[in-house]
Amino acid sequence: MNTTGMTSFFGKITVAAAGLLFTNSTLKAQLKQDYPIKPVAFTQVRVNDLFWAPKIKTNASVTIPYTLDQCRKTGRIDNFLRAAGKLPGDKLTEYTFDDTDLYKIIEGASYGLQMQPNPGLEKYLDTLIAIIGDAQEQDGYLYTFRTVKAAKPHEWMGSRRWEKEEDLSHELYNAGHLFEAAVAHYQATGKKTLLNIAIKNADLLVRVFGWGKEEKYPGHQIVETGLTRLYRVTGNKAYLDLAKFFLDVRGPGSEYSSEYNQAYKKVTDQHEAVGHAVRATYMYTGMADVAALTGDRQYLKAIDDIWEDVVNRKLYITGGIGATGAGEAFGAAYELPNMSAYAETCAAIANVYWNNRMFLLHGDAKYIDVLERTLYNGLLSGVSLSGDRFFYPNPLASMGQHQRSAWFGCACCISNMTRFLPSMPGYVYAQKDNDVYVNLFVGDSATIQLKAGKVNIVQQTMYPWNGKDDITIRPAKPMTFSLRIRIPGWAQNRPVPGNLYFEDDSATVNIPVLLNGAPVTYTMDKGYAVITRTWKANDKITVDFPMPVKKVMAAAPVKDDQYRFALERGPMMFCLEGPDNKEATVQNIVVDKQAAVRTVFQPDLLNGVMTLQMQGTAASRQLHSDSLLTSHQTVTAIPYYAWANRGPSEMTVWIPFEASVAKPKPAPTIASKSKVSASIKNKRMYLALNDQYEPKDSKDNSALYLHWWPAKGSKEWVQYDFDSSYTVHAAKVYWYDDGPFGGCRVPAAWKIYYRQGDNWVPVKNTTPYPTEKDKYNLVSFEPVTTTALKLEVQQPVENASGIHEWIVE
Repeated sequence: MNTTGMTSFFGKITVAAAGLLFTNSTLKAQLKQDYPIKPVAFTQVRVNDLFWAPKIKTNASVTIPYTLDQCRKTGRIDNFLRAAGKLPGDKLTEYTFDDTDLYKIIEGASYGLQMQPNPGLEKYLDTLIAIIGDAQEQDGYLYTFRTVKAAKPHEWMGSRRWEKEEDLSHELYNAGHLFEAAVAHYQATGKKTLLNIAIKNADLLVRVFGWGKEEKYPGHQIVETGLTRLYRVTGNKAYLDLAKFFLDVRGPGSEYSSEYNQAYKKVTDQHEAVGHAVRATYMYTGMADVAALTGDRQYLKAIDDIWEDVVNRKLYITGGIGATGAGEAFGAAYELPNMSAYAETCAAIANVYWNNRMFLLHGDAKYIDVLERTLYNGLLSGVSLSGDRFFYPNPLASMGQHQRSAWFGCACCISNMTRFLPSMPGYVYAQKDNDVYVNLFVGDSATIQLKAGKVNIVQQTMYPWNGKDDITIRPAKPMTFSLRIRIPGWAQNRPVPGNLYFEDDSATVNIPVLLNGAPVTYTMDKGYAVITRTWKANDKITVDFPMPVKKVMAAAPVKDDQYRFALERGPMMFCLEGPDNKEATVQNIVVDKQAAVRTVFQPDLLNGVMTLQMQGTAASRQLHSDSLLTSHQTVTAIPYYAWANRGPSEMTVWIPFEASVAKPKPAPTIASKSKVSASIKNKRMYLALNDQYEPKDSKDNSALYLHWWPAKGSKEWVQYDFDSSYTVHAAKVYWYDDGPFGGCRVPAAWKIYYRQGDNWVPVKNTTPYPTEKDKYNLVSFEPVTTTALKLEVQQPVENASGIHEWIVE
């Protein structure tokens, strides 16, 4: 997603587009307006550190081959083969946007090829591109779900082209990812095969959409950034004009206009972040691109205000965005629940794209502060250390219900990660005329072309575990330029820009900078230490950011984080996870705000991580008593990005410093000691029945719940097999009901059975079977001695049902 301006990329290359030849001089004339600051392309930055280099290598050697194979196994490649008539039948995959998974993986693989040649992979991409080209219709239309002409068309796509585009067809969303992949492949290989497919499709869009033509906006944004990238490569201004049209045509009046898709107002009238978080941040990124390329100041005003809204009211301390799974959306101001946090991996990636564009527009380090926080925490958590397991949401607390998956039916986050990681080096540096920005602290060697000449910069650092960074400057000849070194907000007692999070210690911090071993005077400008001088070969700048452990608090309106702190060290957020703590339990831990914290690097843990250790207490409940058992213990925290790599377990980022907000470990009960089984395959949901979590109401989704959605009207069951024989006489059930908008309602009826020998026998209830929301539903029955109970549920005709908790007495 690096938008480099492209004027230096072309040299003597000419590019055919829309039937015209654009020469290098034409491109320079047409692309003279762009971001005032240019990123240094990732192809010019060779990362060689011990943190990012292994992750980028794992992406290339494990994740990309794995995801390409999954595209084959799940039928995503077959979509194109069927559309081309090369495979019989009309069976397609689940979602109309599944084609984009292949595009995104091609994009990521292409980035990888730019860094490390791989003839076998390049040949395989050639094969895939040929398959994609065969599926394209004569006029450039490329949308396998329609071209296949299935007997039962997907309900999202409508009866004709673009009919449901503003809703769920994703025709333009697919096009946007195609364009981005095409540019990446062309830059990597010099081949125009995919680029020509993209140009043919883009030319169709230019003919179809526009004022006085098809006046529709994309239901899911990203075609805007795809078009601006295509514009930069081809110089065809029609692509830029169309990107701007797709933004300007948004607004009220359409059947589908809503906050969810950011079409409730004109984009220039929007000043807060609302709706689907990925759609939103892709759109803000597109607005930044179009603003840079056209100079539209109204776009800048809107996205500046929206950015302020996010950092002051809607940003997780991990850099995640999107508070709720209902619409995968931003919540209200300060609505930042932890266990039900959505914080989608795609949204984290889009947040990096957006904040990078904001920096390129304004040159302020605060945008890189947000980018870095997201990068090291809420984004990196989306992929396992092994490279083949993934998170879709990235919650900030868990009772063990969260676990990375090998694949999702909706695989957007997985394919997005494959394309992001290889391009990560492109966020390290930027330049403007004779200014070099050092934005991220990563061991690397980079070549940067300034107006004054070419310079090689080498960083040597153990960041993020250590704050020392040696930056060696090697200009081709002695030359004068300014080096701008970002002084991170976290190093100045400011966790993130804005007032959403703070530290008790807010004293001003002076960061010393050395030049060739001696202190050097620098000026501060927009968060950067600026050193202007005539640089000679092997001049060395040394900066050493102190990395004490900080206890971060949230602003008072963030109710979910009150009387808690989060642990920060450098750019890293830490969390407590079950495997490192007593009895694998962390929700019951309390740590004093003044507790000393010790840092211990553990090279054999989670591929090598810094751990934090401190003293705390843990509380447990006792049966038949209101008093708590309290014990002292050593509490251990690990980096948030590395959690859930050892199986499902409890986890929390926000640690109570007051016992009133901790959750004492419940006393063991018949139910909690039982083995759970049910009429659903997803065993992860089994934990909900006996985790002893007390729901706030029936629609509480902050912890795990069991449900049978999308089944409806059916008879379902859950079962407890006890650890021994018990005499029981009552059961309580707290129903899950997410009405009026969700698909679950209290059941039409329910019944309890007990095991008698090899048979299931209904209990003789002495009270009715209630089905009320927002409370426990108690049924009493004549005592039975048994080793198992079964709860049978009759779902409503038009809805599914679900259960928060099932208690046996």
